[in-house]
Amino acid sequence: MNERIIELENLSPSEFFGPHNRNIETVKKSFPKLKIVARGNKVRVYGEAIMLDEFEKKFNSLITYFHRYNKLDDNSIERILSTVKQHKNSKLSDGVLVHGISGRLIKAQSVNQRKMVDLIKDNDMLFAIGPAGTGKTYTAVALAVKALKEREVKRIILTRPAVESGENLGFLPGDLKEKLDPYMQPLYDALRDMIPFEKLESFLENGTIQIAPLAFMRGRTLDSAFVILDEAQNTTHNQMKMFLTRMGKHAKFIINGDPGQIDLPRRQISGLKEALLTLKGIKGIGFVHLDEKDVIRHQLVKDIISAYTNLETE
Repeated sequence: MNERIIELENLSPSEFFGPHNRNIETVKKSFPKLKIVARGNKVRVYGEAIMLDEFEKKFNSLITYFHRYNKLDDNSIERILSTVKQHKNSKLSDGVLVHGISGRLIKAQSVNQRKMVDLIKDNDMLFAIGPAGTGKTYTAVALAVKALKEREVKRIILTRPAVESGENLGFLPGDLKEKLDPYMQPLYDALRDMIPFEKLESFLENGTIQIAPLAFMRGRTLDSAFVILDEAQNTTHNQMKMFLTRMGKHAKFIINGDPGQIDLPRRQISGLKEALLTLKGIKGIGFVHLDEKDVIRHQLVKDIISAYTNLETE
């Protein structure tokens, strides 16, 4: 008798198996000729090789469905198991990137946000440039969560330089994490919209999702990761070069920034501005420029951005 072991990665076995293993019992009914044993985060299956292949394909479709929708029930199990088409390869025709908390559908909201979605498909590195409120960070995080849910990457890494309007970290209370958390808040906020609290806490604890200052990237090689550099306008030449050269195999990088909000000391060249000039034309790197038309906050934000744009171009 042949054996196949399927390991459940980055999900809660108790939630996936359901109350009193109800979901796995439903699966067993569809494969009466196989012996299926679920224990911990592993499912062991015994039977003929050809049936094990079919089981593994469909069981992986269930895992993909659970990652995407954060739920699994009798109806969805029966629907997925009754078709030979893998759910993993199906396209979301409605443009949904992630099914967030409480069933919230998270999509690209503007032309340039949709351009971000299209460009990251064909490029491993993307620069998203634009003012605050244009959805750069939120769209980038949604793309990263989507890639993790669909198992295109094994981890998400979110980073930014710890520079903010001349403030000094040394004067802030608390340990290093407490000092840095306020700087990382926009990233936490986006993640909380897209991943259930307990699962997010688990991802943060086991390193599936990492949020760290840019300095912590030095010396690392980031393989099979979706990496987002936020507030990139506040990087120096050395920091930007260091970050870009961390890219490993099977990785996606998104670099977000607003050249109009540089908090670096005077005479310090922004690593973002330099990179935009230096890397232009390199195959595999995409560029998208967002503006006030992409703002999804209060209408006043659009008017404020427009007013300051006019002032700065006079």
